[in-house]
Order: sequence, then C-alpha cells, then structure tokens
Amino acid sequence: MTAAPRLWQPDLSARRKPLMCDFMAQAAAGTALDSFADLHAWSVAQPQDFWPLAWDFCGLVGDKGAVPLLPDADPMKVRFFPESRLNIAETFLKNADDREAIVFMGEDGRRMAWTRAGLKREVEQLAAALRDAGIEAGDHVVGYVPNMPQTVAAMLAAAALGAVWSSCAPESGPDVVVDRFGQIAPKLMFAADGYFYNGKTFDTRAAIADVAARVPSIERIVVWPYAGEAADLPEGMEAYEAFKQDDAPALACRMMGFRDPLYVMFSSGTTGKPKCIEHSGGGTLLRMLVEQQLHCDLRPGDRMFYYTTCNWMMWNWQVAALASEAVIVLFDGNPMHPGIRRLFDLAEAEKVTHFGISAKYIDASLKRRNRPAETHDLSALRVLLSTGSPLSPEGFAHVYADWKADVQLASICGGTDILGCFIGGCPVLPVHQGEIQAPMLGLDVATLNEHGEPVEGAAGELVCRNAHPSMPVRFLNDPGNALYRASYFETYPNIWRQGDFTIRTEHGGFVVLGRSDATLNPGGVRIGTAEIYRQLDKIGEIADAVVVGQHFDNDVRVVLFVQTADGSVLDDALTTRVKTEIRKNASPRHVPAKIIAVADIPRTKSGKTAELAVRDVVNNQPVRNLSGLANPQALELFADHPELQV
Repeated sequence: MTAAPRLWQPDLSARRKPLMCDFMAQAAAGTALDSFADLHAWSVAQPQDFWPLAWDFCGLVGDKGAVPLLPDADPMKVRFFPESRLNIAETFLKNADDREAIVFMGEDGRRMAWTRAGLKREVEQLAAALRDAGIEAGDHVVGYVPNMPQTVAAMLAAAALGAVWSSCAPESGPDVVVDRFGQIAPKLMFAADGYFYNGKTFDTRAAIADVAARVPSIERIVVWPYAGEAADLPEGMEAYEAFKQDDAPALACRMMGFRDPLYVMFSSGTTGKPKCIEHSGGGTLLRMLVEQQLHCDLRPGDRMFYYTTCNWMMWNWQVAALASEAVIVLFDGNPMHPGIRRLFDLAEAEKVTHFGISAKYIDASLKRRNRPAETHDLSALRVLLSTGSPLSPEGFAHVYADWKADVQLASICGGTDILGCFIGGCPVLPVHQGEIQAPMLGLDVATLNEHGEPVEGAAGELVCRNAHPSMPVRFLNDPGNALYRASYFETYPNIWRQGDFTIRTEHGGFVVLGRSDATLNPGGVRIGTAEIYRQLDKIGEIADAVVVGQHFDNDVRVVLFVQTADGSVLDDALTTRVKTEIRKNASPRHVPAKIIAVADIPRTKSGKTAELAVRDVVNNQPVRNLSGLANPQALELFADHPELQV
C-alpha cells in the first residue's frame, strides 16, 4: 500500500492530556510502557491485570470480586469477573445531580432536556411500575420506539430490575418487528404512537396493535403520545404518564452477575429469522467505557451525539456515555431534513464535543460541497466518529478541509455481534487518510490471509484472537451454542472471524474494504437478505430472486435480481408492487436501489442461493467457490450488466 498522508497529530505536550495517558501511567507501574503499541500488547498479554484496572479507572460501580477471569483455550468458555455483583443502572445513574444528562431534539423542532436527577427519578417511577406489572429478573421488556429520553429511561428501569431490553425503531414494519420480538417472548412493550420523518408524521398505532396481536406474550403496551394525544390511544394501550408511579420509592437495583443478560440484539440474518444475540450487562458496559473514555477521551460533562435509531447497536453505545457522566444528545428524524446542515445546527447549539454519524453522511456532505467550518461554530468539537461502512479517503480529507482541522476523526468498526468495536480511534496516535487508527485495547485483532496467517499491507479477514468481556453470552434458541460457534469460529478454530475484509497498515491501523459475507450494508445499516426474500414470497409473479450489495458511489446499494414466473414480466407495475411490499412490511431501508430481471439465479449444489458468488461478479471480484455452484453459467447474466453502471 502507498503510505497514507497524515491529517491530524495529537498534541501530547498540552496541559490536558488524553485520559489514555493517565491510564497508561497507572498500567505502567512496574512495566515499561512507552507507546500505545506497548500498552495494547500489555492489555492483550495480561487480561487479568488490564480488565480490573479498566473497571476501576472507568468507574464501573459494583463489586468486581477477587477473580478477574477464568481462562480457557476455548474463547467461548472464558469467564470474566465470575464473582462480581453489580447492576449497570447504578453506573449509569451515579452522581444524580442537576447537571444535564439527556438533551433531545426532534425533527419537528421540539427540545427536551433532562438532568441526571430527573433521569434517575424517571427511572425510579418506571421501575416501580414495571415491578407492579410483574416484571422480574430475566423477563424481556421491549421498545417499538423512537430515539427519545423516555426510551433511555425505560431501558434503565428494566435493567434496574434485572430484566432484558430489546428495541426496534418505529419505521420498522410489523413483519420485521414480529420476526424479532416473537422469538424472545416479551412481557411488556413500550411504544410511541407515531414519529416524524422527512417533514411527515407517521401514525404507528395500527402497527403497534398488529405486533401485539402476533406476539401473544405481550401482556401490556405502554405508549407515549409523541405524535398525537394520550386520549387517542386505542383500547389495550395505556399512556406512559399514567403508567409511571409518581410516588415511587428510591431506586433499589437488583444485583446481577457480570454475565447476566442486559440486551438482546438482532443480527442481520441471511437465512431465516434474525439471530437473537444475548449480551451481558457487565461485559458490554465495561467494553463501552474503555472505548469511550480511553479511545474517544470522553469525560464528565462532555456532550456525545450519535445519529442512530433504536434498531442499531450505536443506540446502546451512545447511551452508555451516561455512565461516564457525559451528556447524551439525541435526535430522532431525518438528519437531512430540511437540509444537510440540520445536524451541524444541532452540534453548534448544543456545543457537542463528540459528533457521530455514518460514513454515508460524510459522503453526502462532500457531494453537496458543504463547508460547516465556514457556517457553524464547532469550537467545542474534539472527536468526530464515523461508522456503519468504510469511510473513503476523500471523506477523511473532506472532514479536515471543510469541517474542522483540529479534530480526532475516529472511524470505528465493530458491530452488533460484540456491541462495540474491534478497531477504532486512538487519541494518542495520528490520523492517516483512509485509515482506522488502531485496534481496541484488550483485543488481539489481526488481518489473516486465506491460510490463516497474519498479514500487513494485504487484504484479509478481520479477526480477534482472544476472548473479551463483550462477546455474546449466547444466541437464544441455539441448543449447544451450535449456531453461535458456527457464526464466528468455524473458519478459524478458536479465532473470531468478524466478516469484514481489512488491510493492516504499516502504521498499525486498518483499512476496511467491506463485508466478506452476504449481509447487506447500505448507508451503514446492516440488513439481512432473508428479510427481503420473505416479502417476495408473497408475490406470485416472482419465481426466484437474489439480492446483493453493490459497491457504488462510495457506498453499498441494494440490488435485487428477480426471475419472473412463466407469463410474467418485470414491468413498472410489478417493480412498484415489489418496492411497496418491502417498504411496508420491512422498512424503507430494505427497498432495493435497483430491481433487475434475469433469466436464471445461480444456486449452490446444495440448493442455496449463491449470494456471495453473485455479489463477487457484480463487484468485479473473482468468484471464490465456482466449483460449488450447480449452474455456474448463470453468473454470466450478472457480469457487466448495463443497469449496474448507473
């Protein structure tokens, strides 16, 4: 690889050094640690020392016990802090005073601000109501919700009781939500009666009722009237304000184990329903605190904004900033409405210190020749975070030329699978154009070639060669952990394969090339192909189909190839019907950018749709397993297709 130019250099001589410098000084007691590379090597080699120090340094509340970990050659059997007792709500809500905790701005212009004391009181009132509703440790509580303060309070109230939280954004169609919530049997669902997007108001009451009818375990539905009035709620739904207990007692959190579940996240399944990934409370919070405080230099009083929805793990990640006594700045709606400057207006008004968006948003800003450095006061901004898809070198250059020159651009890469990052920012290292700065502390990250050998300067699979606290506890409905093990450890025994192609650079950083599996990733939102196929099953004119992601215009766009049934043609009417069915029952993000008719669909010899082979051809890459196809000649229908050029 050609050496990438340096775009930013941290000033480590300044009076206020990054928190990572303080952490390194504590870690160096009796150890020679002269650089981040030394610190990272120590964190990987000495997990029994690193993770307890991280617990104390980052301020995790609880008793970590005397044993930091129980090692095992099988990373799925390693146990961190097996004797610990904690409840993550106590860390989130510590020092509940009159400082701001949450600021919310809706697309419709409304603003809410909650103090730390106000948030804790809201959690107390909800926790008391949930307890009276019969919610106990291990029960599932879900949200069909916008990204609002009430969502945060509901999650923390469930966590305080030891319950498990899952959420979906309100723009998700009922089929998508039922596919997720139907697998985890929730007792209670929080929801909002509508949401705002692109200048329009969407009523979700019918969708809420549909989900509840199809998930019979839901006993109660608690709705906040975001788009309408509480009096307009249908029978069977109760208003959020009426549900809360105004005279609730002081919060008494149930103590939990480090591995006890807090979240169920949903993978982007390529076959069947999404996988239900259960994550621990202690493990995920500790990992997020390390990422935010050490890798992003997040401090008490900082103001963290990340554009996300409650479908995405970045919601969980942003909310964790409360545990560092930072302010979280929430936004719900279209970040481009009424224009590209909407989020910069927010950053200026709220004095955001940590600003997070998708790589696609940066690309859109570049195309629109947006120059917030000339139009907005971003003097408070110290760290800019980007994730969801690889950030192009042009995107890096645009940030430093047109947004702000003295900012740490922390491109990060991880996922729902670990509720965190494998690689990301590092405030003590320079930023090089097009490169993610460093591996995360405590994670033995590498790029492996097809022989399983670590390589530098060449493309390979992103892997993690050691256990860490935020590995999933388990997959639900997965006897013997067979699916869990197959998902991550099948390619390289006892080595986690993430499913991303990367290049390890000479600087010790990484360049991410894209997904190495069939998961779609348009605009940074991971979508399972099975969710699209399910909608096509309802359309008799479609005999077969394959959907892939095409790298196009610094992003990934969804392309659907269909083989029509005898006597049918893909005309405008059928195309519209396909898009409408997908938009209505999945989400607008699932709608393909292109729908193209082909005469045949490639399949493997075992009868599976050959998504990876089609994707490789569409992206002008060599097909890696041509011998495994039953009809390899069908791939010629996809090569250099004229409709893929525009």
